[in-house]
Amino acid sequence: MTTMERTGGLPGAVAAEWTKFLSVRATWWCLTGGTALMLLYSTASAMAQRYDSDRAQGAHDIALGGGFYLTQFTVVALATLFVTSEYSSGSIRSTLLWTPVREHVALAKAAVLLPVLFAFGVGASGVGMGLSGVLMDGHGLSTSLSQGLTATLGMGAYFALLGVLCTGFGWALRSAVGTLVSVLVLLAPLPIILTSFGWAAAADYFPGIAGINSMIVAGAPSPVTGSPPPYAPWVGVLICAAWASAALLTGTTVLRRRDA
Repeated sequence: MTTMERTGGLPGAVAAEWTKFLSVRATWWCLTGGTALMLLYSTASAMAQRYDSDRAQGAHDIALGGGFYLTQFTVVALATLFVTSEYSSGSIRSTLLWTPVREHVALAKAAVLLPVLFAFGVGASGVGMGLSGVLMDGHGLSTSLSQGLTATLGMGAYFALLGVLCTGFGWALRSAVGTLVSVLVLLAPLPIILTSFGWAAAADYFPGIAGINSMIVAGAPSPVTGSPPPYAPWVGVLICAAWASAALLTGTTVLRRRDA
């Protein structure tokens, strides 16, 4: 068996994508920027709790808000550039030459993003809760162990699946701008429009709202929508997984049918 045969296929594609991911400066800028935005939001929100905030929040609520309103957009940027930057630079031709099985290329990028973004979500949530808890200094609401764990694991799962969703759009559209606009509209404007038309129940099944719902213990109100989610946190994860799987399947189909 030759060296190429031993290291090729999907494992070889994953190894190659890891090298690309870790060697690109944009990766570290996005992860650092996302952490900084979480710290900024947590600081501002925690200080507001100390000075008679109109709505009392716990550290877990603040972390959820930071993830939804700010940090998730760095995840979108990171995952989008991981795919579309190869089209803009032309390096996608080399990638597909080295890994001619299109499905392996798409799956390899998803396999790299899943653990990284899960760890990033867990870390960002933990940092946000830790900082806001210290700065609130007894003000606001308390955070139970179950609330903290649900928020942390839910954010990790949501960020990981959001990254896969973005790669699916990236493969299908092959454009950073097109992917960013499409994903951002899907995450926020569309659910807001549906709610304004009286279809608020449908908004809970869009990936952005489902992602937030996956971070909230059953029966607790959402810091984003103000009402309790209509399903358990694990259902929110499944909804996000369904969106991510559909996007990746669509993107892989387009990649397989169209040349680079």
